[in-house]
Amino acid sequence: MTALEHEKEYKEYRQLIDKLNDYAVAYYVHDAPKVPDAEYDRLYRDLEFLESKHADFRDDDSPTRKIGGAVLDSFKTVTHQVPLMSMADIFDNKELLDFDRRMSEIAGPNVEYCAEPKLDGLAVSIIYIDGKFSRAATRGDGKVGEDVTDNVKTIKGIPLILQGNHLPQYLDVRGEVIMPRDGFRRWNENALKNGGKPFANPRNAAAGSLRQLDSKITAKRPLSFFAYYIGESRGYDFPEDQYHCLLELKKLGLPVNANIRCVNGFAGLASFYNDILAIRPNLNYDIDGVVLKVNSLALQNTLGFTAKVPRWAIAYKFPPEEMMTRLLDVDFQVGRTGAITPVARLEPVYVGGATVSNATLHNEDEIKRLDLKIGDTVIVRRAGDVIPQISGVVLEKRDGTEKDIFFPAYCPECGSLIERVEGESIARCTGGLFCGAQLRESIIHFVSRDAMDLEGFGEKIVEALISQQKIYSVADIYTLDVDSLASTLIDNGNAERKPRLLGKTVAKKLFNAIEKSKTIAMDRFIYALGIREVGVTTARTLASHFKSFDFLQKASYEELLQIPDVGPVVAKHIVDFFLEKHNLEILERLLKNDEFLFSAGIELIPLPQVSELNVSLQPLLGNTYVLTGTLESMDRNSAKKILLDLGAKVSGSVSKKTTAVICGSEPGSKLTTAQTLGIRVILEDEFLELLKKYK
Repeated sequence: MTALEHEKEYKEYRQLIDKLNDYAVAYYVHDAPKVPDAEYDRLYRDLEFLESKHADFRDDDSPTRKIGGAVLDSFKTVTHQVPLMSMADIFDNKELLDFDRRMSEIAGPNVEYCAEPKLDGLAVSIIYIDGKFSRAATRGDGKVGEDVTDNVKTIKGIPLILQGNHLPQYLDVRGEVIMPRDGFRRWNENALKNGGKPFANPRNAAAGSLRQLDSKITAKRPLSFFAYYIGESRGYDFPEDQYHCLLELKKLGLPVNANIRCVNGFAGLASFYNDILAIRPNLNYDIDGVVLKVNSLALQNTLGFTAKVPRWAIAYKFPPEEMMTRLLDVDFQVGRTGAITPVARLEPVYVGGATVSNATLHNEDEIKRLDLKIGDTVIVRRAGDVIPQISGVVLEKRDGTEKDIFFPAYCPECGSLIERVEGESIARCTGGLFCGAQLRESIIHFVSRDAMDLEGFGEKIVEALISQQKIYSVADIYTLDVDSLASTLIDNGNAERKPRLLGKTVAKKLFNAIEKSKTIAMDRFIYALGIREVGVTTARTLASHFKSFDFLQKASYEELLQIPDVGPVVAKHIVDFFLEKHNLEILERLLKNDEFLFSAGIELIPLPQVSELNVSLQPLLGNTYVLTGTLESMDRNSAKKILLDLGAKVSGSVSKKTTAVICGSEPGSKLTTAQTLGIRVILEDEFLELLKKYK
């Protein structure tokens, strides 16, 4: 390598150091990260590569020489008697295999590990003397941390006096302070309501809360703590392995994560990683990977430490939930209720296990809150199956070419005025069913499986019927005959091929589905109408309260408020729906009406009334079930309907309130969550026996 090339790479090396140090100060000291963790990790690895390539690239201020962040001047400093180290990171199974191989070379085959979720919060050391809480400090740079004793004392899960008759004379317990997701959401909602600044994420919230100079402020924050290691202890016989040490800490009254596990070898490590990744979306706290430690403490001592990290432990990071990309444009979409939703068009980026090119921006307020401009470098977040969102803008990437985003005054579909009702964050098109987008979405909703269940009526067919002016409302579906359906032209989705006729065979099936839907349960019809905020469960509640649809239609706002699960917002939407002249005309055309010759003649089957319900009619009242996997005997919707008819609630997620999880083949993360929470799991054979019992 020439001197010029060496100088060029050293300049690149210095730029990486300066950038990473700047990002580290923002993250560790000010709790205001400038870039996603994945971007920091990428740059850090580039730095490590340059240092491995050039032996003389070893500057003292390189982040590879550090463990954590700097200590704030506003706090007293604490020197850790045993350094509070961080972990080396790995990102794929090849690196995991290398780690297990290194451990096996010393410990022999099939090494036993203690595997734990990697909590995304702030590491602290808590000292207990004779069982009493004495002092707490942050990691800081690993050797010197910040004294946060008064603040940590306010965290409800941390005992001030350990439990038991025999207590350690001295105990240095290490763990993570976190802010649970539900507490984070509540805190941000209140902050926005009161004009305050919301936290960017739960990790920042935990760090910012713990670094308050006034412990009374910290006490108001919903913080939690999990212990994960013993730095030092005296006067107490702890077990000789990591896993049982954690269980012993739990006996002493310290919170320990419920998902820790003993595993063996590479297969056990990989399985644990996959299991925790699967339940990650259902946890009430953020994790960004798993921590894998050799279980034997004696073996840990043998393996020892490098200058920065323990050799006997590794952090296996999950695919990043946040990545940087560029905002190319913003489109405005019109929903079934007229809601105008801005959608970000992005340079495709791989995040959260999927390639993302679009992200929701929710509403105009969100665009203003983010101070978003077209051309910005943005941080995209995708957690589990959650719709991708833009969580922030990388302001330092702006170069002046960015353009402001203007929220439209008129509907992009029909040109009608867009209005925003006072007190609401959503802007809506005023065009009603005159608006093609609202018409299309309302019909697609009407024919859907949970609504009128018009089998075969997919989006392409609905769009074709609208564009060829064969239907103008949901009521027009019932004017269609076999010939009009058969002559409908369907786009093949290929510009080089001509549209095809639907044909008689398909048309007959669609016509039969229309005829079949003319007798339907009242709750399905209520849901099919698309009243704002009235989902499947609320529709069923309404149908169980009113003996006839006519009673619901004439119900007052005050009467609706008396119904369980119907609040002021839902009640207002229901009343408004039945005051709209156009909706009444549609209902007149749909429902059986001897005075109106051209009605579709739909007959509604009433549901048993709440006052009539009893154990013999609905024996599963009060029970909540969750379905996961594929059932061989029936599809999931059929199983759901049966359970609802028996009085049960069917939820989409597992919680402590779940009665049981009904499990088919190839179950998802709901099964893992159920097992973690100790919820009963019912296999298909047992489920069928349960149904036989109530026939």
